[in-house]
Amino acid sequence: MNANPEAGPTAERGGTARLEQAVRAAETALIEYEIAVESFRVEVENFSRLHHQRLGPVYSRLDELEAQIAEAVAERSEDPEDARTAREKRAAVLPMPEVEELFFGWVDSEGMRPEATAMLNEQSVTPPGRVRPSEDARRAYRELVRAAHPDLARDEPERKRREEFLVRVNRAYADGDEAALTALAEEWAAGPSPEPTELTRAEELYARLEWLAQRKEQLTAIVSELEESAIGSMLRMAPDDPDALLDEIAEKLLAQVSQRETELERLRTGD
Repeated sequence: MNANPEAGPTAERGGTARLEQAVRAAETALIEYEIAVESFRVEVENFSRLHHQRLGPVYSRLDELEAQIAEAVAERSEDPEDARTAREKRAAVLPMPEVEELFFGWVDSEGMRPEATAMLNEQSVTPPGRVRPSEDARRAYRELVRAAHPDLARDEPERKRREEFLVRVNRAYADGDEAALTALAEEWAAGPSPEPTELTRAEELYARLEWLAQRKEQLTAIVSELEESAIGSMLRMAPDDPDALLDEIAEKLLAQVSQRETELERLRTGD
C-alpha cells in the first residue's frame, strides 16, 4: 500500500482555503447588503423629514379649509348634526401634540440631530436637499464603506477606528455632502493601511460564517421594518425617482386646496 503522508495535510489546507474563500465572499456580500440597507434607511428618513417640512403646511391648510367649510354648512343649515361635525373639524385643526410629534424628525438613535441643535442655538436649519443623495455621493459612499468596513478589521482597535470613521461617513452621506465624502476618502487613503485578516483555523472560519449569517438576518429584519412603514410604502411607489413623488403629492394636495377654497367661497356667497 502506497500511502501518501502529505495527502491529509494537503487536503486539510485545501478545505481551509475553500472556507477562507467562502468567508471572504460572504463578507463582501454582507458589506454590499449593508450599503443597500443604509442607503434605503437614509432615503426613508429624508423622505419623512422632507414630507413633513414641505407638505405639513399644505395639510394644515386643508384641515383649516375643511373646518371653515363645515362651519359654513352648519351656519346655513342650523342643523345640530352639522354643528357637531363643524366642532369636530375645528378641534382637528390644532390638536394637542403628542411628545413624539413635538420632536418629530429632530431625534434619532444617536440623539439630537444637527437641525435640532441648530434650532436650540438659534442657528439656521438646513434640511436635506433631496430624498436620494446624488449619484456621485452614492458612489463615493459605497467605495468608502467597502474600504473601511469594520468587518475587515484584523483586531479590536482597528475595528473601533473603522466604526468611528464610518459614523462620519454615514452622516455625510445622509446630508448628501459630496465635499465631505471626498475629504473623508482622502483622509482614509492617507491613514494606516489595514493589514489583511489571516484566517487559518477552520473553527474560526465556521464561526465567522455563522456570525455573517446572523448579521444578514438582522439586516433583513431592519429592511422589512422600513418597507412596512408608511414612508417606506410610499417610497416603493417611486423607486426610480423618490424626489419626484414629493412633487406629485404636493401637486395633488394643492389641487385639493384650490377645490376646497372654491367650495368655501361658494358657501359664503350663497351661490
